[in-house]
Amino acid sequence: MPPHLAGREQEYAEFDRLLEQETIIENLVLTGLRGVGKTVLLDTFKPRAIRRGWLWVGTDLSESASISESNLALRLIADLSVVTAAINVTHPTGTPVGFATGEAQEVPLSYELLISVFTAAPGLVSDKIKAVLEFAWDNLREQERHRVIFAYDEAQNLSDYAAKEQFPLSVLLDVFQSIQRKGIPFMLVLTGLPTLFPKLVDARTFAERMFRVVMLHRLTEEESYDAILKPIEVAECPAIFTRDSAQAIWHESGGYPYFIQFICREVFDVFIQYLDAEDDDRPPPSIPIEPIQRKLDSDFFAGRWARVTDRQRDLLWVIAHLEQADGEFQIQDVVKLGKKMLTKPFSPSHTNQMLASLAEQGLVYKNRFGKYSFAVPLFGAFVIRTYDPPTESALLV
Repeated sequence: MPPHLAGREQEYAEFDRLLEQETIIENLVLTGLRGVGKTVLLDTFKPRAIRRGWLWVGTDLSESASISESNLALRLIADLSVVTAAINVTHPTGTPVGFATGEAQEVPLSYELLISVFTAAPGLVSDKIKAVLEFAWDNLREQERHRVIFAYDEAQNLSDYAAKEQFPLSVLLDVFQSIQRKGIPFMLVLTGLPTLFPKLVDARTFAERMFRVVMLHRLTEEESYDAILKPIEVAECPAIFTRDSAQAIWHESGGYPYFIQFICREVFDVFIQYLDAEDDDRPPPSIPIEPIQRKLDSDFFAGRWARVTDRQRDLLWVIAHLEQADGEFQIQDVVKLGKKMLTKPFSPSHTNQMLASLAEQGLVYKNRFGKYSFAVPLFGAFVIRTYDPPTESALLV
């Protein structure tokens, strides 16, 4: 967790607005490229919500949770039980929740109790999940702690599988839309890559009205300076960054919080070692940009690059040379430049197929308007910096 979270005031204001809803009309999708600080921001949302009387449940949505509707149900019930297990409820006679005794008794609102409700409820998996959530809400309401946020990171892992007749993503949307219409204040907060919201809308068109989408972008220059300088100012550290140092870090990081923190950590370690050496004759150290860049390449980019085929690398190399490589590009842009750069260029259909494959690997993503972008920040610069073009390439300068 960074000691200072810069440039997210608008996002906090939007989240605080959603917390004031009595009836849940809008849920939240927090989206952006890797490295913009989605997970960190989500972590800071939690105490804000708790201070306003909300309960908070959730975790990372692994791919295993999206394999089937039943897996999704178990995920939701397990997460909810973490905050309900400390609550004792009266189990009335005749309630079909799997208890043998016919007498009313005080029992914890535990995972076992919630699962028994799920098992006994009739209908489809979605009906069973609704029964559990309504049962939990009825009991939480008596404790006056009935507002719950279900927060899930990496939610782009959720998918429907028509071939297997499993629709966990659609079930999630159907369930929460249904219980929110009944006035139950259970809110969804989903965090993920930019592919997340199009997947939600593809699964259920009403998702477009169900969510407020907050897109996280890189920090501005001034916001980056705050992220770089304020933590060491507040901590009264013996080493400080000059404005020139901060500008160099901002330039190399592109304003992405992950890279800012990565570079600052490495630079700070160098400066501290210089101070500890107690050698006043040495000149003060400069920022070791090149070795830090190599370490960043190894720690952040290399693992993703290793999964790419040679032909896909050629395509990514072409994309990295587009004028709009850091923004959005279209297939025809790649095809046109590829004809200039490669003796064996890509056809439009081949380019489309390869981009689809790269999207599955999480290296690019396609928006709802048919345009593509790198899903990994600064990836184009990494490709140009580290990839030797194929020998038959003829780059025209």
